[in-house]
Amino acid sequence: MSASAPFSVGAVVLTMNDRPVEFPRALACLLAQEGVDLDVVVVGNGCVPEQVPAGIRTVVLPENVGIPEGRNVGAAHVRGEFLFFFDNDAHLPRGDELARLAVELDRDAGLAYVQPRIADPDTGITLRRWVPRLRAADATRPGIVTVMAEGVVMIRRAAFEAAGGWPGHFFLFHEGIDLSWRLWDHGGTGRYVPDTVVHHPATDPARHALFHRLNARNRVWLARRNLPRALVPVHLATFSVLTLFRLRDRRALVPILSGIREGLRTSCGARTPMRWTTIARLTMAGRPPIV
Repeated sequence: MSASAPFSVGAVVLTMNDRPVEFPRALACLLAQEGVDLDVVVVGNGCVPEQVPAGIRTVVLPENVGIPEGRNVGAAHVRGEFLFFFDNDAHLPRGDELARLAVELDRDAGLAYVQPRIADPDTGITLRRWVPRLRAADATRPGIVTVMAEGVVMIRRAAFEAAGGWPGHFFLFHEGIDLSWRLWDHGGTGRYVPDTVVHHPATDPARHALFHRLNARNRVWLARRNLPRALVPVHLATFSVLTLFRLRDRRALVPILSGIREGLRTSCGARTPMRWTTIARLTMAGRPPIV
């Protein structure tokens, strides 16, 4: 590794060959990053990746296994002390974003992951769901955080592997909360660094046809997998009340209830409830795991 690139970073990008403009731009800005020893892998989720520059490895999955499992596959095929998970419609505008994030991880051994501020490239707006804390009105305030916006995040590989990686069976939605909680339960913390900005279009997650069902199902799985039994009903009650309060289209109620029922009746995966000391740490950090 050269002296000018003290940090090794493995970048994972997924594709379904459905973003012919955004995807090549995402790869180009990754390859333009300075100050890191970069290894990039592209995972074709149910496809053979197209528009991939020479020198970038690809992994072909015969079927779409979902975003979190696709990222797990990519992480296993890329080298680097730090892992960078990057949505294929995002863009790094400066050229030093990865080095800046790596510096944050390098200077604090207890830091498991670091997230930049995500902003829409046209409006500059940072959506509330992109700010990984409850009080999200000021998107420029840095600090320790307990969840993540998983589409653009850098994670220490050792912490990622100790936590078991992404919950692959989630397919889509809430995988970032699940991984964050497990990183914290292994003694790590997360940090939000809004001075490092990454561009991402402000799309609506409800554009996915399965959004309401998977969002509800995975929230149930999240609680069942990670929380002590006494807190599972508290978390789900809070989620249900907030969901009904925010619901604008009553037609979504049927898939939401279907998702909750599926989450309660089907396997949530390995259950590893977090320690009460972790719950105390999360609470002291500003977000008890019931919200």
